[in-house]
Amino acid sequence: EHLEECRCSQELDEGWLLARRFGEGGDKLVPVEAAEKIQWQHQTFGVDYKPAVSWEQVVDLTYSMRLGEKPRPPEQDEAAVRKFRSVPPSWSYGSYEHDMELGRFLYDHSERSLQSRDCIKEHIYSVEVSSQAEGYKACHLTDNQAETFWESNGTVGEHWVRLNMKKGAIVKKLWLTLAVQIHSYIPRKVAVYGGTPNNLQHLRTVLINENSFQDVCILRDMKTHLPVLEIRILECRDQGCDVRLRGIKIKSFWEWELNLNADMFQPERLVRYPLLEGMDADVLYRRAVLIQRFVQLLDSVLWYLIPISEESIGTFNVLRSMKPFLLLSEQGSALIAQCLQSSESSPPASMPKLYINRQLARAHRAHPQLDPSGKNTVFTQVYESLAHSEKIKEPLDYRWPRNYIQWWECDFTMEGIVDNGKAVEDGEGRLAGEAGLSRSQRPPHFSFSFLQGNSSSDARDMYVPNPSCKDFAKYEWIGQLMGAALRSKEILALSLPGLVWKQLAGEEVIWSKDFAAVDAELVKLLEVLEGVDREAFDFMFGRELTYTTVRSDQRLVELIPNGSSTVVRYEDRKEFIRLVQKARLEESKEQVAALRAGLLRVVPQAVLDLLTWQQLERKVCGNPELTVDNVKAFITFEDLNSDDPRIRTFLEALSNFTSEDLSRFLKFVTGRSRLPVQILVYPDRSGTEQVDVMPQASTCSCT
Repeated sequence: EHLEECRCSQELDEGWLLARRFGEGGDKLVPVEAAEKIQWQHQTFGVDYKPAVSWEQVVDLTYSMRLGEKPRPPEQDEAAVRKFRSVPPSWSYGSYEHDMELGRFLYDHSERSLQSRDCIKEHIYSVEVSSQAEGYKACHLTDNQAETFWESNGTVGEHWVRLNMKKGAIVKKLWLTLAVQIHSYIPRKVAVYGGTPNNLQHLRTVLINENSFQDVCILRDMKTHLPVLEIRILECRDQGCDVRLRGIKIKSFWEWELNLNADMFQPERLVRYPLLEGMDADVLYRRAVLIQRFVQLLDSVLWYLIPISEESIGTFNVLRSMKPFLLLSEQGSALIAQCLQSSESSPPASMPKLYINRQLARAHRAHPQLDPSGKNTVFTQVYESLAHSEKIKEPLDYRWPRNYIQWWECDFTMEGIVDNGKAVEDGEGRLAGEAGLSRSQRPPHFSFSFLQGNSSSDARDMYVPNPSCKDFAKYEWIGQLMGAALRSKEILALSLPGLVWKQLAGEEVIWSKDFAAVDAELVKLLEVLEGVDREAFDFMFGRELTYTTVRSDQRLVELIPNGSSTVVRYEDRKEFIRLVQKARLEESKEQVAALRAGLLRVVPQAVLDLLTWQQLERKVCGNPELTVDNVKAFITFEDLNSDDPRIRTFLEALSNFTSEDLSRFLKFVTGRSRLPVQILVYPDRSGTEQVDVMPQASTCSCT
C-alpha cells in the first residue's frame, strides 16, 4: 500500500525504495534517488543531498544559494513555531531590554570560571609517558608531592609526556615543575604538540633558562579545546640522557556550554534579574533557545563582521544592539585577543624616567588652595615628566604586549628611592586619585579637578568628568592609560559611573537607568514633575521654576535664551524635562569624547565594539566586587603545607572580611585594591622563629 502511494506521488523511473524502521510505527518505505545520480551530484556539485533535519541545516538551506536541487526540510511543527515566534506581552520590543537581561542571566548561570585549584584532577583524564624508571612512575607527575618525581628510561630525544584532556577543557597555562637534584636530568629544550591523537600539531618550542629551578611555563592562552597535549623533551642539560620532572601544573577552564532546560528559570534564581521576575519558566526557556541559536549563528559569521585591520572600512557599531549577546559568544574573546595582538607595538627602546616629589603632592592634598593649578599633584608631575622626558624621543603609544609590565621608572626625589616596580602601583592611590579619577580631597570647584564628586546620589564614590575643564589633552592621556591597562595585566581603579563607561563603549545611554547613578534625586524629581497635576504643580513650584539646571560642577546653566528669567508653565513641563535631560546627559560630552579618543589611540575600534561597558570597566579597573574565593584564587603558598595551622588561621581571618576589608587587605599586601593580583605567602625566612609578630608585606613582589 505504501509502495503504491509512493508511485502515485513520485516519479520512480530511476529510483528505488529503502526500508527503514520508524520507531513503534513499524517499517516504512522512503523514496531515494538512484545511487548513480547521487554520485554524479556529489562529483558535480560537491553537495550532500541528505535531508535537512536540524535547525542549522534549515537556516542554511533557507538563506544560502545552492547549485542543483535543494534538500527538502521536514514538515515543521506549526504549533511549536508559533510558540517560539510569539513575544510575551510585557516583553520590550525594539530596546531588547528583556532579551539583554535574559542574556546576562544565561551568561551568569552558564559560564565556567577559571580553575586555579587542582586543575590536574579537574581537567585531565589521564597521563601517559614514553617510559619510566622503576619507582619513578608517571603517577608522580600529579601527586603534588615535593619529594617524588617521574624519570624516563629510554633513548635520548624520545621522551614525552602525554596529557589526555577531559572534553571541553581549554588550557590557560601549563607548567613543568623541575626536579633539580641532578643537573643533567633537567630538561633544556621542550616542544609542545596538541590536537587529536592521530593529528598532533606543533604549538610551541621552549628553551628553558639555565637559571630556572622551579616552575616553567611552557604553554599559555589556548583558545580551543585540544583533546591531547604532548610534551616532547628534545634536550636535557649537560647532554643528559634521561629526564626527571617533579610534576605538572595546569590552569585551565571549561569550554563554554549552555545546557538549556526550563528548570534553570526557577523564581529564586531570578531575584537579581527584575525584568525576568514573574515570567513563566516555559516562556523564558523558549526565548533562551532563540537567543542561543542566534548566538550560534553570530559565532559563525563574527569573524567576517568585525574589521580586524585598522585600514578596514566600517565598524561593528551598526550592530550594537546585539552587543550584550556577545557575552555568550565562543568567538568573542578570541577575536578580542587577536585584535589586540595584531595591533601591538614594541616597547620603547629606553624606559622613561619620571621624577616625582611626593612631599609636594602631600602638601597639595593638605592645602589645595595653595596650589590651585594642581601642578604639584602626582598626576600632573607624571604627565609633565612624560611630556618633557629626555629619554622619550617619540610619544609613547601604549600599545605594548600584555607581558610588558613596567611602563616607566620613578625617581622619588628627596626620598632616595628609585621605584623599578610595575606600571601603575602608585597610580591607583595617587595618580588616579589626584587626577580626580577617584576619591579626591581637593575642592570640586577647581577647574583642574577632572571629575566631580556627587554627594546627592547613592553612588557617592562615583565621579563624572568636570564640564568646566577644557584641558582635553590630559583627558586624552587618561584615555591612553585606560587603553594601556586594558591591554596589560595592570589595573587603573577609576570610579566612573555606568553613564561614562557606556559612552566610552559606544552604547546608548538611558536617562532613567543610567543618570540615576549620577544624580538620583534629579531623576526622581523629573518623574514627579511629569506626572503631577496642575494644582500640585502650582503648589510645589509656583513661579520659581525657570529654564535652568545645575550641572555636576555646581554651575547654573540656562536651557533656553533668557532661561533664568523664563518661568516654566504647567503645559510646558514636558519640554522642560526634555531640555534638562539633554543638558545633563551631554554636559561632559566633550570631556568623554577626549577620553574615548585617547582610548582609541591605544585600543582598536573593533575591541570596543565587541566589549559591553561592564566588560570594559572590568578590563580597565579590575573587579570591584571581592569575595574570599576570588582572593584565594590569586594566593600561592610557598614552603607551607596545606594543613599548616598558620594557613588555616590566615584563611579563617579572610573569611570574616567584607568586600571592603578584602580591598584594604589587597592594598596592604600588593599596593592595589582590586583583582587581578598575584600574592605569594611564605613563612619567616630569617631563621629567628619569632612568634606573635605582625605580618609583613613587600608590595613590589606581592609577598
